[in-house]
Amino acid sequence: MEETGFKGFLHRKNVNITVQTYLIDALGAMAFGLFASLLIGTIFATVGEKTGIAIFNTIADYAKGATGAALGISIAYALKAPQLVLFSAATVGIAGNALGGPVGALVATIIAAELGKIVSKETRVDIIVTPGVTIITGVLVAQFVGPGVSAFMTAFGNVVKTATEMQPFFMGILVSALIGIALTLPISSAAICIMLELDGLAGGAATAGCCAQMIGFAVMSFRENGIGGLLAQGLGTSMLQMGNIVKNPKIWIAPTVASMITGPIATVVFQMTNIPAGSGMGTCGLVGPIGVYTSMGGGSKMWLGILLICFILPAFLTFILGEISRKLGWIKDGDLKLDL
Repeated sequence: MEETGFKGFLHRKNVNITVQTYLIDALGAMAFGLFASLLIGTIFATVGEKTGIAIFNTIADYAKGATGAALGISIAYALKAPQLVLFSAATVGIAGNALGGPVGALVATIIAAELGKIVSKETRVDIIVTPGVTIITGVLVAQFVGPGVSAFMTAFGNVVKTATEMQPFFMGILVSALIGIALTLPISSAAICIMLELDGLAGGAATAGCCAQMIGFAVMSFRENGIGGLLAQGLGTSMLQMGNIVKNPKIWIAPTVASMITGPIATVVFQMTNIPAGSGMGTCGLVGPIGVYTSMGGGSKMWLGILLICFILPAFLTFILGEISRKLGWIKDGDLKLDL
């Protein structure tokens, strides 16, 4: 039976007011927008700085400059916005990012895109009304909401960073575990770290947690998934295991415990730091280690830290913990199998 009234109208306009839509789908797509602009720009900037090749710096400037537009379009795309709304979201994203950072872009684009969807194709002058409503709404929201949201996220991020500097051991455990868990969940740890401007020791702890999840699941599930699974999770994302985690949450114990071990080692032993753009990426495209290099600038201690924290310790610890879990019957054959 077809819904009627306002709820039916929203359904017809594909406006779904749910946590899944705004905090999972939109936030997840936001990560792709960040990767296609700020993150790849940061990588090019590092390459340009270390090689002295000017073209990489030029590319980096353009890529970083497109961050707002990329955020707006990616978020609107996740909301299944029609064409005029999708293209107008570029302007909204620029305004939101400029006035409120990534969170400002997220809030402004969600509201603007949903209102744009509502008015889309409802008038004979759709070519004017739809982009007009989308852009005006988005810019107004960015102006009124953006600065406050940005200030709150910055303040909260500063609290986390200060606490990590004051208590590197305990906060190393906490930040590593939580950001690692966020990486595997269907939300974006990269977006969270960028929104919180999580750098310094807190960024290093976050890197440890993300690497523990990605490398951990890749190694622990090697017998089920082979080389394809190793690469897909180790250089891609541990989020691939989310379906299996829902079926058997105990498979999450080993990589999470590993992250709680590598986190304080990163902060206390190696004083590992990272930049916000790399903190929540782990070994995905090697962005996490590249971010550590960008932040710390080199040195034997840094390279040893990257090798141990990002690769060796997560692989070793999770393999051992995974074997213990199998012996205890917490993990059975096939529990970590992926459809690759």
